[in-house]
Amino acid sequence: MIRFLFPLLLMLAAAPAHAWWNGDWSARKAITINTADSGAAVKEAQANVPVLIRLHTGNFDFLSANPNGSDLRFVAGDDKTPLNFQIEKFDSTAEQALIWVQVPKVEGGKDKQQVWLYYGNEGAPAVGDGKAVYDPSFMLVQHYAEASGAPQDSTAAAIPSGAFNGTRTPGGAIGGAVKFDGTQTLDIPAAPKLVYGAAGGMTVSLWIKPDTAGQTVELLHAGQTLTLALEGGKLVARSGSVTVTGPDVSATGWSQVSATLSDKLRVYLNGAMAGEAEVVASDAALELKLGAGFKGEIDELEVSNVARSADWLRLAAMTQGPDSDKVVQAGEEESEGGGDASYFGVILKSVTLDGWVVIAVLMVMLGISVLVMASKALLVSRITRANKEFLEAFHDLKAQDTARLDADDDPADADLKGSGMAEILFGHHDHHQNSTLYRIYHAGIQQVKNRMGKRAGVELSPQALDVVKASLDATVVRENQKLNSLMVLLTIAISGGPFLGLLGTVVGVMITFAAIAATGDVNVAAIAPGIAAALVATVAGLAVAIPALFGYNYLGSRIKAISADMHVFVDEYIARIAETYSR
Repeated sequence: MIRFLFPLLLMLAAAPAHAWWNGDWSARKAITINTADSGAAVKEAQANVPVLIRLHTGNFDFLSANPNGSDLRFVAGDDKTPLNFQIEKFDSTAEQALIWVQVPKVEGGKDKQQVWLYYGNEGAPAVGDGKAVYDPSFMLVQHYAEASGAPQDSTAAAIPSGAFNGTRTPGGAIGGAVKFDGTQTLDIPAAPKLVYGAAGGMTVSLWIKPDTAGQTVELLHAGQTLTLALEGGKLVARSGSVTVTGPDVSATGWSQVSATLSDKLRVYLNGAMAGEAEVVASDAALELKLGAGFKGEIDELEVSNVARSADWLRLAAMTQGPDSDKVVQAGEEESEGGGDASYFGVILKSVTLDGWVVIAVLMVMLGISVLVMASKALLVSRITRANKEFLEAFHDLKAQDTARLDADDDPADADLKGSGMAEILFGHHDHHQNSTLYRIYHAGIQQVKNRMGKRAGVELSPQALDVVKASLDATVVRENQKLNSLMVLLTIAISGGPFLGLLGTVVGVMITFAAIAATGDVNVAAIAPGIAAALVATVAGLAVAIPALFGYNYLGSRIKAISADMHVFVDEYIARIAETYSR
């Protein structure tokens, strides 16, 4: 009994590892959130965190999902509980996606917390709901992902924007952003949800990219309650008469600036607290003005009715910023059977269309090169073998046999016709037709026959010998041309293959960096797969050139040996003719 129960227990124990949320979805991958010191370095657990998931050619196969991302589903680590999510951007052509997923609980100090991303269901409808991603603690969230018009609020309150005369730009910190030129602003009028309560506090955060350093401007103004500004390029938070000054904000890239207001006013730069001061603020309805006097870009505005912890703000900065690959990492694709894709498979999936075009051309070149090398190798082998057999027969001929050219009038015909070479001369060409030396020999015999006709004992003059020699040389040239025909295709493969591969690599790298510029995602996980995929074109080019180079050199040496044999044979043959037909 134990013998039968033990395998059953093993199967039951292993079953959860292969659980599959829904059989209608054919693929999934684990999304790992790293809050340990190697990742976000967050100590305390955080609840209902909107985590940004960046998908790109390096970590996701867009061909396996629906073109609009309607089949994307996110499931908790238990592989049972669906999670709320919002697709800010899904571009299957550019292979870029930005998705906000509400994770009910992000543990602190753990590097293995996972959620599952499911995809691969053509009939699945779109179910992403941004309003469900943000719990009631969020008063206002603006992504600036709209193509035009006033920015929209992604929370359930859907607070409308007021006057807006800024411009849109696609290359924000997270997808799209808004740009201000110093005269443009974004107004958000008061709304029932947009209220500061002293009991709960308040948090504001946004990503900024100043055009110039040293600006003195108001980034976000909420009346006397809270102002987030730059003064001489330094980050400043102000509430009433209390001011907290932080460090300089870089003008060379994106920075997340945040402030919390409760019994203390705190200011944060990129998730790190930069200063604090005690403050007393009264309840107030908020009217927001964004970008007054600011020259630069702003992205991802979040306003909350609670004072977020330092761990929350650090987690937000790390998951949304350029170091997000340290915190949010996509695993390898798994099929419903549970198999994982190899790294090489990931690289091939990352190859762009232009790369596949170059690779297809290179594969055609490789096929042609292989055919040329195979056919030439067989040809030179046949010729070498036939030449060896011919030389043996030629050297076996007696000198007087070559003087007998006509079987009708000479008594020596019986001996001549009995020799192997005579059989060739008089019509039996079956066993030397592959020999280049035979064709040279035959051309020489024809020249001698044409000058002697049926007259016996006729001598050849030096001028006639020169003509015979010229005919033999011409035959050698033609045979060399035949031997070297199509070899130019190998030289094209040798020289052109690497250049075509380099072309595919350069274009692929250009597309990779263009995608980075468009998404603002500059982490290694975004760059490395795209560049690795681009380098596949170079590998393909070398795969064409290297075999062609070896084959060309090998065949060239064999052809040179055959050519040398032909030149030696011409000299030997003309000497034999001169010895036989001249005095």
